[in-house]
Amino acid sequence: MESAEIRRRWLRFFEERGHTVVPSASLIADDPTLLLVPAGMVPFKPYFLGEVKPPAPRVTSVQKCVRTPDIEEVGKTTRHGTFFQMCGNFSFGDYFKEGAIKFAWELLTSSVADGGYGLEPERLWITVYLDDDEAERIWREVVGVPAERIQRLGKKDNFWSMGVPGPCGPCSEINYDRGPDFGVEGGPAVNDERYVEIWNLVFMQYERGAGEGKDDFPILGDLPSQNIDTGLGLERLAMILQDVQNLYEIDTSQVVIDKATELTGVRYGAEHASDVSLRVVTDHMRTSVMLIGDGVTPGNEGRGYVLRRIMRRAIRNMRLLGAGGPVVAELVDTAIKTMGEQYPELLTERKRIETVALAEEAAFVKTLKAGTNILDTAVTETKASGAQVLAGEKAFLLHDTWGFPIDLTLEMAAEQGLSVDEDGFRRLMKDQRERAKADARSKKTGHADLSAYRQVADASGTTEFTGYTRTEGESTVVGLLVDGVPSPAATEGDEVEIVLDRTPFYAEGGGQQADQGRIRLDSGAVVVVRDVQQPVPGISVHKGSVQVGEVTVGASAHAAIDLTRRRAIARAHSATHLTHQALRDALGPTAAQAGSENSPGRFRFDFGSPAAVPGAVLTDVEQKINEVLSRELDVTAEVMSMEQAKKQGAIAEFGEKYGDKVRVVTIGDFSKELCGGTHVHNTAQLGLVKLLGESSIGSGVRRVEALVGVDAYNFLAREHTVVAQLQELVKGRPEELPEKISGMLAKLKDAEKEIEKFRGEKVLQAAAGLVSGAKDVHGVALVTGQVPDGTSADDLRKLVLDVRGRIQGDRAAVVALFTTVNGRPLTVIATNEAARERGLKAGELVRTAAKTLGGGGGGKPDVAQGGGQNPAAIGDAVAAVERAVAETA
Repeated sequence: MESAEIRRRWLRFFEERGHTVVPSASLIADDPTLLLVPAGMVPFKPYFLGEVKPPAPRVTSVQKCVRTPDIEEVGKTTRHGTFFQMCGNFSFGDYFKEGAIKFAWELLTSSVADGGYGLEPERLWITVYLDDDEAERIWREVVGVPAERIQRLGKKDNFWSMGVPGPCGPCSEINYDRGPDFGVEGGPAVNDERYVEIWNLVFMQYERGAGEGKDDFPILGDLPSQNIDTGLGLERLAMILQDVQNLYEIDTSQVVIDKATELTGVRYGAEHASDVSLRVVTDHMRTSVMLIGDGVTPGNEGRGYVLRRIMRRAIRNMRLLGAGGPVVAELVDTAIKTMGEQYPELLTERKRIETVALAEEAAFVKTLKAGTNILDTAVTETKASGAQVLAGEKAFLLHDTWGFPIDLTLEMAAEQGLSVDEDGFRRLMKDQRERAKADARSKKTGHADLSAYRQVADASGTTEFTGYTRTEGESTVVGLLVDGVPSPAATEGDEVEIVLDRTPFYAEGGGQQADQGRIRLDSGAVVVVRDVQQPVPGISVHKGSVQVGEVTVGASAHAAIDLTRRRAIARAHSATHLTHQALRDALGPTAAQAGSENSPGRFRFDFGSPAAVPGAVLTDVEQKINEVLSRELDVTAEVMSMEQAKKQGAIAEFGEKYGDKVRVVTIGDFSKELCGGTHVHNTAQLGLVKLLGESSIGSGVRRVEALVGVDAYNFLAREHTVVAQLQELVKGRPEELPEKISGMLAKLKDAEKEIEKFRGEKVLQAAAGLVSGAKDVHGVALVTGQVPDGTSADDLRKLVLDVRGRIQGDRAAVVALFTTVNGRPLTVIATNEAARERGLKAGELVRTAAKTLGGGGGGKPDVAQGGGQNPAAIGDAVAAVERAVAETA
């Protein structure tokens, strides 16, 4: 049975039994504590926590999942993989243990002709929690499983929780006996290789407290309602139904292995090392396709780093297998074909996925060559110093400058017998992230405890947003936090977070910045609102400070936004939609939105593109946008079903989570997008849009920045002033400026060349004096010295080689000269053939000198270069070179 058929049967079975079919959520987790969705229940977490009302009492889904904690084990074993599909059926206060158990048994054991999976009942073993007598009784008395095939296990194996205080409960697992070829008998309690878990039924009936690990936490009591959360691993069931040995041999994986063997000529099963690489390629390319399909792009942070890491592991393993040229295109094509039946969006987004993947391959091929040379040098230096650990600074340089994932550095270093200072690397990474994200962390709740906001939500319900049609209005204070703690009142000077029952304030989201403004209470108190966020779904939290009076929960209030700011942001947001459509018209559908920020009077828009957008194209895009403004198109918004929006051709942002009902913003006949933000009523209100330029922000992702309205006018006014000043300086008309300025720069460049030539000649004049001062060290002519500060590395090298060439006859010669450039010492050392025959090599001498200078260096035996941190140590470095020459000669 093919994987696609397993999926179809699952959804059909539960739909026929009253479950609402919910499409797989994006792999981009809508949860600040997660980068990616690692389990089938994650999209339903708000329902289990009581934050949001579930769409139906019974639902079912086949959820895409990615887990990367064991990424290093992928390929080494046949049990680890990063991408998998979790089939789940869920009950929110509807059926409980007996219903879940009977459904599972019916689907697994019913014949294929009757819509089931046709598993033999006698090969199914059951585990239940130690004291879950109810579940054990249902399996034995209601279903009819013999007692000898039911085993009881402890909290570690058969009790589930999210790892934090909240819902939890015992679980029951269904295991399949693969037979004696896979180990000894005795059930899953004895051998989990033979008895493979295929379905886990979680009975959520308790609330747990705080604690560590899987089994060290207290049970606080019963939940208000009993819920069901089950998960069946589609790939594991496919392995059984397709009668193959492991996850890599099922239909959706085997075709990728076959393509990899075709591209490399390496047969799967020939030897362990190549099998590991083939499995890595298969798993990682499937995962990459699914991640890119959901809008993830390669980068150096967060989920972008996960994608980059696995893509680069796959590409490198293809090269280890012998592939010399590009391979990603064919592997991606194969993965899309095999997964496209289950996820048709992969087929419609094929071009975009290929564009992103090919751009990452091209970038990594360049990186791999340059980075490998740097790593090889670092490894050589580390071994030469007698160390067995590559410095964290080297690993950080490879990551930060060359895009080498730390895992790749670890692997390549291990292949040469070295470990890596991971603690040092992670410390440097942490420092960099904290510097870059200090402002963002102070603004967002991130991983903070959200229980205080949930308390408000439970007590008062969600916040009604009135801001689409109103900019001010009456409301009531239903929640108040001071310093993150719920409080009944706040006084003048307090920093507060206020929740209103209704609000015209737009909470930051969808790339649009939050509204600002004031909340005035009937008591006369005034709160200045600086920011609005939604830390939990449906609750708008107004962050600000009490300017006057006292704020109390339950007080009547009048909320009013800063209308000037709102209008400026609305203009920017509408301009973003126009820019998106104009870029798609110019570049094609691959120019899909990858992010945006709409601020007062300006915006930035990120989109997919494998290369820089030519200036002429950007000019055309800008002209098209402004032509649309002059057409005075109406901007309208309508709420409709997701299906209706798709039929109308509305554009959705990749990775964004949408509900059953969506808001579609339409700009005349030009643009139609899913959007929850605020907009102008007519394009004429934008006035003017000026694109400032575009740049790269990651592999396959570009960013356009622009100004709108008065801000755009002010920019052009400043540009006009600058042009007028340049006209005065060069005495020319505006159209003559490029040619005149280009001529001036050419003359300046010629003058700089003359100066450089003069400086080089002056340095070389010192050669004769240096030769005359050569020392005789055991028959070796040794020239050392320090030349004037600021001498460039090229000039120093020329001088060293010139001095070496002036030493007459067959006499062995070593020339070691030093200088200081920008406060850092620099040395170049050269040896002639006679010196090298006596064992004097420039590279070794440079390392001796550089070590004294507090740095490093290297090169060839005839000439080498190095540097350091301490210019005061140049005299000591000269002495160290002299000693090394004396000891070797």
